[in-house]
Order: sequence, then structure tokens, then C-alpha cells
Amino acid sequence: MASTLVKIDIHLIFHVKSTGVKMRTEDLGRIFAYIGGIIKGIGGLPIEIGGMTDHVHILTSLPKTVSLADFVRAVKADSSKWMKQLDPCYAAFACQEEYGAFSVSPSLIDKTVKYIRGQEEHHKKRTFQEEYRLFLEAYGIEYDERYAFSD
Repeated sequence: MASTLVKIDIHLIFHVKSTGVKMRTEDLGRIFAYIGGIIKGIGGLPIEIGGMTDHVHILTSLPKTVSLADFVRAVKADSSKWMKQLDPCYAAFACQEEYGAFSVSPSLIDKTVKYIRGQEEHHKKRTFQEEYRLFLEAYGIEYDERYAFSD
């Protein structure tokens, strides 16, 4: 084989620190677009980015040269730094260190895109914690309730 061929799609979810400030609704489009630029800049392919004022969902193809941990660190650090320059209201903005990353089958890409686009409607029915628990349970991930939702 003459080249390395990789296609790893993930659904990344992370929450802002509960002690920090939330993203303003009117800034979400710009923030999500900026995150897409970060992903492209490190060799990834953003498929869909969305969320709410307190959390972000990213569906992306990972770059083959960057580990998941380094990818997430770059996305969160670079977007947080940019937000602090965007407006003084974000001076205390920070993301939780933890995140969830879930593999997505090619057959479920469209369904995941729809899910991310439907966040506003979805969160009329359940909280972020309820949503996140469902992901953890669906993927069979064991977790300690004391730490899963803390800063």
C-alpha cells in the first residue's frame, strides 16, 4: 500500500464551564463558523457544527495526522481564545476539560447532521445532562455521575 487512507467520523460534544459565561445566541453562527475554520486548518473536515449557548456539537472527519485529544484541545483552545477577542463579555469564557467523542458510521451521517441542526427543538424536551447520558448509555460507556457533569 503506497499511502495511508483514513476516514474517521466523530460526533464531538463539549460543554462550557458552569462557572464561566455562556455563548450568546446571536454569536453562535459566527462561533460555529470559526470552529469550522479551525478544523479545516488542522486538516479535518467539518461536516456539521451546532449546539446551544452552553454546549457544542461537532460532526467531523478527523485528520489522519492528529490524535483525537490534540484535535479537541486545538478546537477548544483556539475557539476560546478567539471568543475572548470577539467581545469583552467573553473574558471569563472557558470550556470544560472533558468532552465526549462518539464514532459515527457513514450510514448515520445524515441522521447526525439532522440531530445537530435540531438542537433548539431537541432541548425543549431534555436538558444537556439528559442528552449526554443518552449518548453515554447508547455507546455503552461507563461513567461516574459525580464526575461526568462537573467542571
